[in-house]
Amino acid sequence: MFGFVRYSFMVVACLCAAVLGGERALGQVLQGEAAYGSWHDDKPGLRRLLTLQDLPPIDKPTYSLAQVGSIPTGARPQVPEGFSVELVTSALRKPRVIREAPNGDLFVADTMFNAVHVLRIPPGGAKPARDEIFASGLKQPFGVAFYPLGSDPRWVYIANSDGVVRFRYRNGQLKATGKPERIVAGIPTTHHYARDIAFSADGRRLFFSVGSGSNAAQDMFPEPHLVMHPSPRIVGGIAEWSKTQPLGAAWDTEELRADVLSFDPDGTHMQIVATGLRNCEGMTVQPATGELWCLVNERDELGDNTPFEYATHVIAGAFYGWPWYFIGGHEDPRHAGARPDLKDQVTVPDVLMQAHSAPLQMVFYQGDNFPPEYKGSAFVAMHGSWNRVKRTGYKVVRLLFDAEGKPTGEYEDFMTGFVLSDSQVWGRPVGVAVARDGSLIVTEDGNGTIWRVTYRGGTRAASGARRAVKAGYDPAKGGDLYIANCSACHLANGEGVPGAFPPLKGSGVVNKDYAANHIQVVLNGMQGARAGGVVYASAMPPFAGVLSDAEIADIIDYERSSWGNHGIPVNAAQVAAERALPK
Repeated sequence: MFGFVRYSFMVVACLCAAVLGGERALGQVLQGEAAYGSWHDDKPGLRRLLTLQDLPPIDKPTYSLAQVGSIPTGARPQVPEGFSVELVTSALRKPRVIREAPNGDLFVADTMFNAVHVLRIPPGGAKPARDEIFASGLKQPFGVAFYPLGSDPRWVYIANSDGVVRFRYRNGQLKATGKPERIVAGIPTTHHYARDIAFSADGRRLFFSVGSGSNAAQDMFPEPHLVMHPSPRIVGGIAEWSKTQPLGAAWDTEELRADVLSFDPDGTHMQIVATGLRNCEGMTVQPATGELWCLVNERDELGDNTPFEYATHVIAGAFYGWPWYFIGGHEDPRHAGARPDLKDQVTVPDVLMQAHSAPLQMVFYQGDNFPPEYKGSAFVAMHGSWNRVKRTGYKVVRLLFDAEGKPTGEYEDFMTGFVLSDSQVWGRPVGVAVARDGSLIVTEDGNGTIWRVTYRGGTRAASGARRAVKAGYDPAKGGDLYIANCSACHLANGEGVPGAFPPLKGSGVVNKDYAANHIQVVLNGMQGARAGGVVYASAMPPFAGVLSDAEIADIIDYERSSWGNHGIPVNAAQVAAERALPK
């Protein structure tokens, strides 16, 4: 093939993952079965829309545990063009939930080590000036909240697996000075143990999520015979239970589980807000509407794509299905015929997500660093699947909302690149928070790292403006094509992934006048690229059948103008001429 043997230093010029290539453009919405996908499809800007009608039939369960490997040298998450990622710290062991205090400090739950840290990061920077343990000796801490709402809180609330404690607090305090006050106790810790907390918009109620005690309540008695709350008493079956309990409330080992509860700020006057939420692991209040939102990890062992995970605003008194139904009136066969009275009373959630993605934390973006269209949308961290043949999750996505604060149902990949192969990952996102300077902070507990994402602005136009490569060339278009087709492997900054995918930045192919070779690689693909004395085993598929001559020319000109080439431009006619050459 032309050029492959002439220049042994040739590097890959486009997307290395052989999946749909240029057919999937930046911002395209995948729907129906195409939206089920896997990590191979994931890339910043790719959108999905799943609906109730897209839910596939129940299938046999599968299992595919991911091995967490070391972070490849120089690897970092991938984000959309114009954004940049910096490592904040890798000093914490298993960072999970992260919440911003009113003064800008970041509280981080190190759940597996029963501690909560405080990071103080100077505005505009990524490296913590302080990293202190605020409190230790906790019990699997997860959610963190500050009270009262506003700029001058007096308490830090921490959700343990068995309840809620609070510490007296003043702005800027790095260590708790007194003993914790237990305000909610007696919460069972079996199975789902991660508890989140959030205060209502008016500050009058404390929301507390309690996940189910099992996958599908198969150990729960078929009918209730005893109620434990508020005091033990005998009940005579479902009919009597239903008269005194909220719609869809479970009993026996699942009493007060798979629910969102609420309390007065001092832990009194408990109420059940909503039921049937199998594991609402992440909660937040939407600033635009004051509504409580939940991220729910749905049940397992019903197939690779059933049921969908979801995000939803929580309606007081609503029943969301678990354990008898899921995603509307779809009955779980493990409870066939048990509760026909509930079939038509299941509330359908707002945003459906790929099954088994494990969404854990959510934050609405109210900062000023990102482009205006990001304000009011929500970022969600997905921990990743363990029981799906085609691995999914392991990323941060953005939920889209309209001007009135209503969800469109679409979500968009924002931060990807944590998966190394079908069997190995290096990162498992958990927490998301917006810092005072408008940057997005992301935790992952695979290798225990925390990342900071900022928007630099205008990078596509700026890089194209350095050299007008040809008349009529639109650098934004070339940049969009590059992000959609090349950045999954070579990254948005062209630096590649050491040991996995070769760099474009600084390589001969984009810094010298070998345009013919550059074109041939994109058209026909290659294997065994060499860069900087390193041979890369990764294979690049051909794009002759998925990209037009003009699109290939735009991508190549974007690469050559972005990373230092001063040679002649490439146009569609040149690509057409190379395409016509015998192979």
